[in-house]
Amino acid sequence: MFTYNSRSIRLVFQIVIGVLMITCSFLQTSLYAQQRVVLENGITFGKGGDVDLKLDLARPAEGKGPFPALVFIHSGGWNAGNRAEYDYPIQQAAEKGYVAVTVDYRLTRDEIENGKTKYPFPAQVNDVKCAVRWLRASAVKYKIDPDHLGAFGFSAGGHLALMLGLTEPSDGLEGEGGNIGYSSRVQAVVNSAGPTDLISYPPENPDFYFVMHLLGGTLKELPELYRRASPLTYVKRDSPPILTIHGDRDPEVPLEQAKRLDAKMKEVGASHTLIIMKGAGHGSFHNDKAVWDFFDRNLKRSWWNRILSWFPR
Repeated sequence: MFTYNSRSIRLVFQIVIGVLMITCSFLQTSLYAQQRVVLENGITFGKGGDVDLKLDLARPAEGKGPFPALVFIHSGGWNAGNRAEYDYPIQQAAEKGYVAVTVDYRLTRDEIENGKTKYPFPAQVNDVKCAVRWLRASAVKYKIDPDHLGAFGFSAGGHLALMLGLTEPSDGLEGEGGNIGYSSRVQAVVNSAGPTDLISYPPENPDFYFVMHLLGGTLKELPELYRRASPLTYVKRDSPPILTIHGDRDPEVPLEQAKRLDAKMKEVGASHTLIIMKGAGHGSFHNDKAVWDFFDRNLKRSWWNRILSWFPR
């Protein structure tokens, strides 16, 4: 039979009070964040073939703007996942003074006959480019600075973010999703563990299946398509600054992919920073301080950031 003394009662009381204080603090913080951020979910930003493309948007509740904007692109091997992956990061971004969106793109899991996907490359690139054009077309409504847009992507999303930063209209990847009169280029990219050179992607890697499904065949069958789908193909001296973060124990996207991009960017004189996360596997790293420092440095308008942008890290 249990017996209670004043000491045990006092301990239970302290635990209950502690839990209540933590709960109240969490609720207060959440409410404070909501008061500082305006959320709009399920906005249609364009059309990808027969698919309505949607995004979720977070923006500062106060301030005149214009604010820099960020596009977050989810992972999933171009085959799975959804924009909800970055619901919380876009709120973080809005609290830090950005208009931020997390976006849909067509997935290769939707198949037609003979195992061929209904939406092969470049459908995914077309869709994220459409999202950037929508942001520029909506600049007045959402107080966006159209000259300061950035992209963050993880894994397959990292690949797509790189394509946003590195490709030009002349590369033929714009698509017809909407707002075609606006630029789809971004001014800064964070690539978290994204494939950069599909030509050199090791066929023995289990995730090579997703590359083949994206492109519809092997490298031997489709060498030009592999080249066209590789961000490395489009690197040039005036490429926007890129930050790549990659775990040195990543079992899905080889670290060599990040190193190839780093070497190519530096070879042509473009700005690239590679952070290798020791002991880390395949991760997003979106909450790393280096990510926010990079975007602030390259996208926020201030005399100090303009001076810093002249000097590569």
